Amino acid sequence: MIPASFDYVRAESVDEAIGLLSEHGDDAKLLAGGHSLLPLMKLRLAQPAMLIDIGHLRELSYVKEEKGYVCVGALTRHHDLANSLVARASAPVLAHVAGQIGDPQVRHRGTIGGSIAHGDPASDLPAALLALGGSLVVQGPNGIREIDANDFFLSFFEVALTPEEVLIEVRVPRSEGQWGFEKLTKRAMDWAIVGALAVRTSNGVGVALINMGPVPMHARAVEAALASGANASDAAQHAAEGTEPSADFNGSVAYRRHVAKVLVGRALKTAGV
Repeated sequence: MIPASFDYVRAESVDEAIGLLSEHGDDAKLLAGGHSLLPLMKLRLAQPAMLIDIGHLRELSYVKEEKGYVCVGALTRHHDLANSLVARASAPVLAHVAGQIGDPQVRHRGTIGGSIAHGDPASDLPAALLALGGSLVVQGPNGIREIDANDFFLSFFEVALTPEEVLIEVRVPRSEGQWGFEKLTKRAMDWAIVGALAVRTSNGVGVALINMGPVPMHARAVEAALASGANASDAAQHAAEGTEPSADFNGSVAYRRHVAKVLVGRALKTAGV
């Protein structure tokens, strides 16, 4: 498929990108790695009149530890996050999840910010942010603000960024606790049919689901059961509560709900719950 025609500009700074977004509004889209946006453009599910290329802004590519948080620049490639010594030491589950995305070509080109800002419920990284209690730092004409991951994903492919804002950083609390990550796919490079992630933190156990509704989501009922003293096996039976999985050629709604219980149980066991 060939995308609709568009104008292209290469922004030389975050401020310039924000200015261009403010000028062109909903007609403009940011281009970083391109692995989320370009397929939609080829299918003409997205038809921006202006592409603003920010992929070369290396000041937004970093992984560092700061005041008890692991901070990841939005243009950090999945490969770089997966191999970061900082992430492996202080947020190992985030590094592991980044290393399981797509194939080597995707990981060397795709960015963490692009993946998260896309808001795809089948994406792995948003679930890691939710389970870890992370947040997103965005910058717009009115300055910088921080959005809790729980408030960032609004609906199907819709996030809490205004048309003039740029996602600049992802933050997760330092976490060296045990964790478990499970994902059912047909091939290793595919999107998850269903996925589950469990992380033991100082605040308890965070559990998140992949592709079980219109947005990335917490397994709230599982977390509540664990907080009430349920064991991992019993808590996992609540995994499908509050979910809205879709049915397609990969599986029915009932199948996905069953798989969610199985994967949550495995993730909790691996996390030592």
